[in-house]
Amino acid sequence: MFHYITDPFQYVFIQRAVFSAVIVGFLCAALGTFVVLRRMSLVGHALTHSALPGLVIAYLLGANIFAGALIATVITALGIGFLAKDEAVYEDTSIGMIPTVMFAAGILLISSTKSYRDLSAMLFGNILGVTDGDLYLIMFIAGVVLMLLMLFYKELKLFSVDPNYAKAIGIPVNMLRYGLLVLLALTVVVGIQAVGTVLTNALLVIPVAAARLLTDRLGLMMGIACLFAVIAAVAGVYVSYYFSLSSGASIVLVCAILFAIAWLIKIDRSRKLR
Repeated sequence: MFHYITDPFQYVFIQRAVFSAVIVGFLCAALGTFVVLRRMSLVGHALTHSALPGLVIAYLLGANIFAGALIATVITALGIGFLAKDEAVYEDTSIGMIPTVMFAAGILLISSTKSYRDLSAMLFGNILGVTDGDLYLIMFIAGVVLMLLMLFYKELKLFSVDPNYAKAIGIPVNMLRYGLLVLLALTVVVGIQAVGTVLTNALLVIPVAAARLLTDRLGLMMGIACLFAVIAAVAGVYVSYYFSLSSGASIVLVCAILFAIAWLIKIDRSRKLR
């Protein structure tokens, strides 16, 4: 029975996949905690779609697709923040408009090439195809984002829980908002390799939503969310390996199962308190 756990690790690509999945899951859950508390889930969804044209352009030019996705998502994040400053353009309008245009541009570019099979990995992820170069880049981006989260944890915590009080005591909330958008763009780029542009937002949101059912304490919530995300990432890789299924879809569906378990635990707690 134990060999089912150890056998896949005889392959280097599985080792890279599991390691990458753990990093991506941990990162998405850590940042996703602030994304959920700030009710920025739609922004995360928007950024995942806006990465597509950058991915396709980089692919067509033979450049690094991560670089293309990063440029596209950062431009979109800053564009959303810039347009939201105009009172004539509501924030949800900019969130719904810019990424939709970017996604449409990506689809248009995909239709101009015959390499649909290669480009499908951008939409749905391919964690089993992670190269050493991809892994190093994932580690670098994750390290930068996690370091910044630790450095500005208190400010982000206050900004997420009570932005008006944060502004009143002199915390630069606009800079934090832009910073969170940029960190979200970086995290989206990392998540694309694991679950693709379509499903990355699920990895940002579902583990945190599950953790929030179990606790209201921010630190504990983040810890549980990271644990759930790591479990889902590793389990998703195993499911993908043994059943030849999509890695991204497998990871997200395991996340959904963990959410269902957390929801049942909350219901059981509520019944016991009555």
